[in-house]
Amino acid sequence: MVQAAKAGRNMAPLILGAIGVVFGDIGTSPLYALRVAFSGPHGLSATPDNVHGLLSMLFWALIIIVTLKYVLLIMRADNRGEGGILALTALVSRGLDPRGRIRWWLVGFGIFGSAMFYGDGMITPAVSVLGAVEGLEVLSPLLHAFIVPISLAILIGLFWIQRHGTASVGAFFGPVCLAWFVALGALGAHQIAREPGILAALLPSHAIHFTLAHPLATFFSLGAVVLAVTGTEALYADMGHFGIKPIRRAWFIVVLPALALNYFGQGALLLADPTAVRNPFYLMAPQWAVLPLIILATMAAVIASQAVISGAFSLTRQAIQMGYCPRLKILHTSDREIGQIYVPFINWTLFVAVTLLVLGFRNSDNLAAAYGIAVTMAMLIDSVLIYVVMRRVWRWRRPVAMLIVIPLLAIDVALLSANVIKIPEGGWFPLLIGAVVFTLLTTWKKGRMLLMQRLNEDSMPLDVFIDSIGTSPPPRVPGTAVFLTSTADRVPHALLHNLKHNKVLHDRVVFLTVVTRDIPRVPPAERVRTRELGCQFWQMEAYYGFTEDPDVPALLEAPGRDTLQFDMMDTSFFVSRETLIATVRHGMALWRERLFVAMSKMAVKASDFFRVPTNRVVELGTQVEL
Repeated sequence: MVQAAKAGRNMAPLILGAIGVVFGDIGTSPLYALRVAFSGPHGLSATPDNVHGLLSMLFWALIIIVTLKYVLLIMRADNRGEGGILALTALVSRGLDPRGRIRWWLVGFGIFGSAMFYGDGMITPAVSVLGAVEGLEVLSPLLHAFIVPISLAILIGLFWIQRHGTASVGAFFGPVCLAWFVALGALGAHQIAREPGILAALLPSHAIHFTLAHPLATFFSLGAVVLAVTGTEALYADMGHFGIKPIRRAWFIVVLPALALNYFGQGALLLADPTAVRNPFYLMAPQWAVLPLIILATMAAVIASQAVISGAFSLTRQAIQMGYCPRLKILHTSDREIGQIYVPFINWTLFVAVTLLVLGFRNSDNLAAAYGIAVTMAMLIDSVLIYVVMRRVWRWRRPVAMLIVIPLLAIDVALLSANVIKIPEGGWFPLLIGAVVFTLLTTWKKGRMLLMQRLNEDSMPLDVFIDSIGTSPPPRVPGTAVFLTSTADRVPHALLHNLKHNKVLHDRVVFLTVVTRDIPRVPPAERVRTRELGCQFWQMEAYYGFTEDPDVPALLEAPGRDTLQFDMMDTSFFVSRETLIATVRHGMALWRERLFVAMSKMAVKASDFFRVPTNRVVELGTQVEL
């Protein structure tokens, strides 16, 4: 009994944190989801049959897509406790032939899903903040002109504070979002008490009847239903921060009941007053409560936006570690939390995109068209990848796996198809962003492979070089030289250039290769592998997970290693700095080579990325024709 009470107390902060971070996106969907369904060129009329049918579809979308697919199924596919589409991609690719076509397609799916996340990261702040501030129109139509300026001011402040970190305001996320969900439930329950007949929409028969009676209207309505399940990727992506149990409990105890009550409350209001379709969320509240509700909704929208922005930072770091992105400048904003990072380039790129979205679309209804396609693309990719996990990782039988995945794929395809028609209305935006980011990620990965191939063509095998040093040794000078190299079996170009120009070697030479594994974190016991090569040459391989940041000085000075001891004041670090030239040689298309060269100029220097002291670094350049 005592242990159970203690476990409950320990779980409560995690549940509160999950409510604040994980569910911010899906928690702001009631601001616009139902309104979109009953407005626009394909909007439904607010008849009792339509209201019951749409609410039934929406409720069962929450049950099937969010609860069954993500909360109960996909969250089981953890990569050593870590979630998210890149973690899932790494899990899927493990054990497959690196050169196999199946692996190429699966990894491609995962990378494209990651690319779509950036489109989502641009749309979520714009649509959430606009949807919250649009409540001003309910107070007075005269306030309509202030919606866009106020939204932009809030977004400017949000992106400006990123460089200071979110640790100071993060403690408020949970309580604010808890208050938001309590308000959602209370507003909905009040309206349901007036029109209890709306609860009949809990029966799936209403959704089935609506689909059979109005197939075309159902098809168009699916685009609005998707808006109610946005943010599902966050359930999986933030699993490493909070754990499975707190997220599941937060969903079942707080979030799902609050969302269901609010959506049914909006439906009850529409049954009583069909003209409330202009903004059913805010019109549920009494007039005196509208302004406090706008303030609370805006705070919830900011929190939802913050979660997506932080997710973009984390995804970028993972992409860098896995070799899909140039080394960008990453700042740590907290001494205690490794996940608290700030990536300036991503932050201001998102800010520019969000600002243009707000100015271009100007209201949440227009932005909703751009929103759905990014979400449904990610859902479809997750369904494909989870099937591979069920078969290859969990070893489920094919009939069982297909019995689960085929219905999920059918739902995903239906939702995606309903959003395809929105491409001219704004759905082109996330597709464009996804295609651009996918091209950048894959170009960088292939470009790095091509660069390594070109460097290997002009380099010498390590064992041959060491034999030659043993046969005719050059002069040695005191100290230790550490050569950062990505190819453990070849001589680094920096060493060859140093030997060619200076005609000397250090007393001790260490070849250090940093390897990123397909797991989130590497245990300390598996961090370093060292072996002596002879002639005072050593090879050291340092292993990191895709959520970890390499720190070479800390690695070399770590206690407990008997074979190699380092004195930083007596150690010099040598790195190669390549000047890349695009050519028409076989490898990549010329335009992709030029893109790769441009991306390489954005990359942070290897010495800075690995936190090597500047005054201990020697850079030696080389020219490489791609």
